[in-house]
Amino acid sequence: MADRLKGTHILILETREEAQFSKLLAEQGAEVVQCPMFTIQDAPDPAPVEAWIRRAIDKPFDDLVLMTGEGLRRIMKLARTRGLDQALVAALAKSRKFTRGPKPGKALREISLEAQQTTEKPTTEGVIEMLGKLDLKGHRLGLQLYPDKDHSVLTGALAAQGAEVDTLLPYVYDSKAADASIVAAIDDMAEGRIDSIALTNLGQVRRLMEAAKAHGIEAKLRAGLERTLIASVGPAVSGELAAHGLRTDIAPAEDAYFMRPLISAMAVVLTEKKPKVPVT
Repeated sequence: MADRLKGTHILILETREEAQFSKLLAEQGAEVVQCPMFTIQDAPDPAPVEAWIRRAIDKPFDDLVLMTGEGLRRIMKLARTRGLDQALVAALAKSRKFTRGPKPGKALREISLEAQQTTEKPTTEGVIEMLGKLDLKGHRLGLQLYPDKDHSVLTGALAAQGAEVDTLLPYVYDSKAADASIVAAIDDMAEGRIDSIALTNLGQVRRLMEAAKAHGIEAKLRAGLERTLIASVGPAVSGELAAHGLRTDIAPAEDAYFMRPLISAMAVVLTEKKPKVPVT
């Protein structure tokens, strides 16, 4: 149904795939307020990434675990610049491939590969649970990680299963440039100009809190969130909100932790409320 969100102002915190999210919201009539959280950049030193790629080619991993689609795309980007992309795809085809949720699976399909198994829940805990059912003793396991996360629990669990874990961090976040946009978004919420903030990954919650703390406006952020409906794509985001003493007002149905179900859930709640008139 088109225009389900007509007249509403939705704040989204841009990271990797929010351009598509913004498009879907706009198709439902929402006025989307976009706030970049950070930019994603290649790892500042490409040497470790290239070395990992060459190890994967020279002796294909028994198992490959992809935590993000962005990670695989960054790996392939460097492989192409080194003329190693075809050899890498051929090597990865020989590995069992496991993904944290659907996004890495999509990135695999872009290079004509398929995941053998995907987590039921797109969380680190879900990855540990999925791999915990497998015999990894003696396996060489390639593990693509992502920034701003302590992965020691995951790597420790895999090592305890007897796997030889070869980790890679192919990209980094640059957050300083986005601070002005975040402060403006907090002002918008505090002044009642936003109907709902839609969160699609837990890193957005952390970044929002860190920026508010850095600029001394934590109280304003919490006041703004008190008058703004908080929409969460799933349990990982809701758990992070709870860890900061924040609530979840809107969430998709269980086991439907994707953008479209989140938008549908938002439409149900927001259409029951009169859209706010922007404060001038």
